[in-house]
Amino acid sequence: QVQLVESGGGLVQAGGSLRLSCATSARSFSYYNMGWFRQAPGKEREFVALITRSGTITDYAISVKDRFTISRDNAKNMVYLQMNSLKPEDTAVYYCAADWKAVIPSRRAAVYDYWGQGTQVTVPS
Repeated sequence: QVQLVESGGGLVQAGGSLRLSCATSARSFSYYNMGWFRQAPGKEREFVALITRSGTITDYAISVKDRFTISRDNAKNMVYLQMNSLKPEDTAVYYCAADWKAVIPSRRAAVYDYWGQGTQVTVPS
């Protein structure tokens, strides 16, 4: 069983920045594709960003592209989401997720095997 623990959420004014962190208990962290998802009140969980096992390939939802950056440190079993130029529509609970099976990393939440408990990001309008 792999445990994921997110941190770094909070309240930030529009235009501000936050850095989310996700600590994992995975013994072989480099075997996992990692993703960030978010869920706003009354909405379905949606893809935000992903990073491949080696960290060489990233992918972003169009709504966050050029504002958010996903990265990972395989030596520390950590994945990060740097969020800049935050907007009220970014308000959501952000979840870290791990996938060890997929050959091709996926934006689909159903592909991911392990999830964190989430961290709240609030950007007031």
